[in-house]
Amino acid sequence: MEKFILGKKIEMTQIFEGEKVIPVTLIKAGPCFITQIKTKDKDGYQAVQIAFDEIKKLGKAVLGQMRGLGKFRYLKEFRAKQPAENSFKVGDKIDVSVFQIGDKVSVIGVSKGKGFQGGVKRWGFSGRNATHGVKHEHRTIGSVGMRFPQRVIKGRRMPGRMGVERVTIKNLKIIKIDKENNLFAIEGAVPGARGTLLEIKTEK
Repeated sequence: MEKFILGKKIEMTQIFEGEKVIPVTLIKAGPCFITQIKTKDKDGYQAVQIAFDEIKKLGKAVLGQMRGLGKFRYLKEFRAKQPAENSFKVGDKIDVSVFQIGDKVSVIGVSKGKGFQGGVKRWGFSGRNATHGVKHEHRTIGSVGMRFPQRVIKGRRMPGRMGVERVTIKNLKIIKIDKENNLFAIEGAVPGARGTLLEIKTEK
């Protein structure tokens, strides 16, 4: 059965195991509630919709979709490989207890925004020489086109806004689980700044 949950990034820290230091990310995950189950016959695909992060006020349209389960900030769908109606029911609670220490998970989030950046930082260009008459152009991208066609080819890597992209990190190991406080300690780094919404699911 698929395992999935929504959470928020808290911070990075480290855990000591003997002489070994393991960098981990702390994530506050759940509790989440199943608000809708989508089936192949009715919706064309199989998925489970869950809600996370309870709030005080919510619009009437979204409130109706919650089906009386409460008021939540986030709604997300997770695709199901098997018919979801056999394993899940509307109103079911999902918390960190469905996972186990050692599980390998994928963590999906939106990366940090870095603003407008040049080609050297955004794409890893080497820049120009530091000698041989190069002056004030050490980090410029150089030529961007050719004689024909007389335009910049679509897809050319150039300066622009960097970050704020959906990023998936695979094969991250769950090091510790705190069921009382709904906390994960996941080995390594995950996308986004503190407070970023994260989708956590087991590997296929």
